Amino acid sequence: MADYVIIRRGRNILSTILHVLLNLILAIATIFLNLATASFLPGCALVLLSKWRMFAVRPRYLFINIKSNLVDLIMGFSFVFLAYCAGNILSPLHYVLTALYSLWLIVLKPMSSNFATKLQALLAVFFGSTAITLMVASSSSGLTVLLNFILGFAVARHVLVQSEDTEYSLITLISGLIFAEISWLAEFWLIVYSFKAFGLIIPQISIILTVLAFLAGLLYQNASQNDQKIEKKDILVPTIFAISVILIIVLWFSKPLFNV
Repeated sequence: MADYVIIRRGRNILSTILHVLLNLILAIATIFLNLATASFLPGCALVLLSKWRMFAVRPRYLFINIKSNLVDLIMGFSFVFLAYCAGNILSPLHYVLTALYSLWLIVLKPMSSNFATKLQALLAVFFGSTAITLMVASSSSGLTVLLNFILGFAVARHVLVQSEDTEYSLITLISGLIFAEISWLAEFWLIVYSFKAFGLIIPQISIILTVLAFLAGLLYQNASQNDQKIEKKDILVPTIFAISVILIIVLWFSKPLFNV
């Protein structure tokens, strides 16, 4: 019996090491394929290939699997697109993106606690909206709106699917519509914050959407814990903070660095 326990423990350690190693290789290959090919297509293909089990189901379960994996796909594609936007010359930003994607794959993605789920959703909002803005904001407003609708739908579903509320379909659609509407409005006045020392560009809409998603999550959690009634005293400070952040960046930090 003792030998069996030792063998099982050894297998668990080996599988953990293998899991970390494979995900580390995936993160490095995904980011640096952009440098080798000067294209985002190989990186996107690698992200899809890493999700092969999502497609290894009967056709009627495929759409359900895709919806369940949307946040992970959004994060993967976002890192690919951000690495592509960073250019095909190696820079510190490529190393940062590789480290962040590795952290996502190895540490954050496997976590399933309530806090971790919300953190995953917020990260998907920030990185997803940043990638969408940098990649397609200058091309088609319709594509921007569609992708942000998918983003809003995906992050809401990611959080609500683990709650006790089984009737969350309408909320996910409303979330998608709100994201789409805000992205459409942002098309008329695109503000980005450039950090030239790091080669980093952060769109204003990414900050706004992340703050709004954070606030919406708090309001929903508060209502769920109080028989669908919001306790004002519990959410007053976070609400004031969120609104203040949005007002500050809109009113005092809205100098356009480029106009699409």
